[in-house]
Amino acid sequence: MAGAAHCSLQAKRLLLDPKFEGYKLSLEPLACYQLGLDAAVAEVQLRDDQYTLDHMRAFGMYNYLHLDSWYQDNVYYVDQFGRVMNLSVTLDTALQKPREVFRLPTDLTACDNRLCASMHFSSSTWVTLSDGTGRLYLIKSGKRGSSASEKWEIVFNEELGSPFIIAHSVSFVKSEAHSLAVLLLRVEKDELDTKGSGFHVTLEWVTVAERKEGDHRYEIIKRRVLQGKSVPHYAAIEPSGDGLMIVSHKPFTFLKSESDKLEDNDDAKVSNEKKDPLYYWQQTEDDVTVTVHLPQDITKDDIKIRFSPDNICVTLKDQPPLMEGKLYSSVDHESCTWIIKEDKSLEISLIKKNEGSRWPELILGDTRGEFVMDSSQCSEIAESLMHLTSEVMNPNPEKENPPCNAQELEECDAFLEDGASLCRFDGDTLKVTHIINLGSNQYLFSVVVNPREMPCFCLRHDVDALLWQPHSDQPENMWEHIATFNALGYVQASKQDKKFMACAPDYSYAALCECLRRVFIYRQPTPLATVLYNRKEGRQVGQVAKQLVATLEANDPILGFQATSERLFVLTTKTLFLIKVNSGN
Repeated sequence: MAGAAHCSLQAKRLLLDPKFEGYKLSLEPLACYQLGLDAAVAEVQLRDDQYTLDHMRAFGMYNYLHLDSWYQDNVYYVDQFGRVMNLSVTLDTALQKPREVFRLPTDLTACDNRLCASMHFSSSTWVTLSDGTGRLYLIKSGKRGSSASEKWEIVFNEELGSPFIIAHSVSFVKSEAHSLAVLLLRVEKDELDTKGSGFHVTLEWVTVAERKEGDHRYEIIKRRVLQGKSVPHYAAIEPSGDGLMIVSHKPFTFLKSESDKLEDNDDAKVSNEKKDPLYYWQQTEDDVTVTVHLPQDITKDDIKIRFSPDNICVTLKDQPPLMEGKLYSSVDHESCTWIIKEDKSLEISLIKKNEGSRWPELILGDTRGEFVMDSSQCSEIAESLMHLTSEVMNPNPEKENPPCNAQELEECDAFLEDGASLCRFDGDTLKVTHIINLGSNQYLFSVVVNPREMPCFCLRHDVDALLWQPHSDQPENMWEHIATFNALGYVQASKQDKKFMACAPDYSYAALCECLRRVFIYRQPTPLATVLYNRKEGRQVGQVAKQLVATLEANDPILGFQATSERLFVLTTKTLFLIKVNSGN
C-alpha cells in the first residue's frame, strides 16, 4: 500500500445537529400487514465445521430478503423448493401472495456443503444469482415488478469452484460489449494458518462479457481473487467496473498469477541491485564528509570534481556525472577539498557556510546516498528528546489536562473492531489507490440510495451515524457525507440483540431489528403541530425526533430485513411482514 493516497472522510457541518435532544418514544400505532408463505424460506444452518466468527458474519447473519432498488417496494427471497419468490407492493390493503419468478434448475438438498442461495440486482433488467453450490447464473429478467414483462431467462450458467455467496454485482458496457462484474465471497480452510482461526476469506472478482461473435452468448473474460483474514463489512464494484471498494477490519490483497509473480521477481532483483548506497556522508556543525567507493581502474586523473557555493558535480572518466545537484545549504566552495584514500575510496570535504545548521539531506532530491551518524550525535539527539518520555505511567496526575482514562467510557461505547479501513483497489494495477483508516468510526450498515451509484455505507461518528455515498468518478469528492442519523451510533450500541440495521433511501428514518419479534424505528426530527417547552432551559422546542417500536406476532427468528421510503419488510421462516412507516405522496 506504499503508493496509496491516505485520505480522510470530511463530514458536512450543516448536516450535524449538536443540539439534538434525543428520541421521544411515540405510542402512535404502526400499520402492520403479514403474508403467510406457501413454503418456508431456504435457510441454511451453519455446519459443525463453520464455527468461526467469519462464518457467522458471512452466512449465519445473512439477510435472506433481497430488495430490488431499481423498482419501488419490490422484494425477493428463495424458498426451500428453490423458487425465487417476489412480492411487489402497490397498495398495502390489497396485498397479493408472493409469486414465483424463477426456479433454480439444481436440487438444493443434494449438495452437502452448500451455502444459502444469494442474488443481486445488477441493473433494471439483469440479475446475478447463486444457488449456494458454487454455480453462478446471469439472468436477463426484463422489466421486473410486473408479471406482464418480467421473464427470467438464463444467459450464462457456470460452475465456479467451491460454494460462495454474491456480495455485489454491476452491469456496464465496455469496448462496445455488455459486461457484468460479480463479487463472490467465500470463507475457505487455510492449511498454512496454524495460529489463527484456520480459515481465510476470499473475494473473487469475476467479469463476464458478451462475445464478439454477435451470438448473444456470454463468457468469463477475467477472474481475480483478493484474500484477507476477516469478512468485509462492505465490498462493492464501481459502476464502471474499473475499481473496487472494501471496508474491512483486516486488509485484503490480490493473489498474484504466475506471470505477475515473475514480473515481481524481476522488479525485486532490480530494486536489490539499487539497494547499495552510491555514497555515504557524515556531518559535524562545521563540515560535511562524503565517501564514494571507486571502481578498481579509476586513477586520480580520471576524477573531475566541480565545487560551487550551492552545487557539486563529481565525474569519473568520460562517464555521466556520478553525483550532481544542488546542495541542501551553501558551502565555502574555495575551501572544499577531496583526496583518494588507501582503500580506493574518494573522500570529499565540504565546509558549511552556515555553521551549526544540521542538514537533513546532502543533495536535494537525491536518495542514492546514506547518512551515517556517529555515537556522539546519537546521544545528543536522545538527550534532546528526554523531556518527551518518562518511565512513570502518569508522572503528573494533578496536571490541568490528565491523560484519557478508558474506564470513563461506557460499556456500550466499546466494540470489538477499532482498526477497520476503507480501501479503493484499481482494477488494472490491482493495487490500493486510496486508503482511509476508519479508527473508531464503527461500521453500521449499507444502503442503496441510487441504484446507479455504489451502495452507501453508514459509520458511527461520536454518538451520531453518518451516511457516506462513494463517487468513484469524482477523485476530489470520492466519499460524500449525505445524511446524518442523530444519536443513532449511541442508541444502536445499547441494543445487544440487534441483527439487522437499515435506513430509508430518502433518509426519513433508520431502523433496526432484533433476532426475534422487535423492530425499532428512529424518525428524523419533524416540526411540531403544537407548542412544546423545554422546562430546564425555558425555551420552545420546534421539532422532535420520534422512536417507534413494533412487535411482530411471530415466534420464528427474523431472517431478512429491508427498508424503503414508505415501509419496512421483515422476513421470518414462514411469514413476510410489512410495516407502514411513512404514508406515500
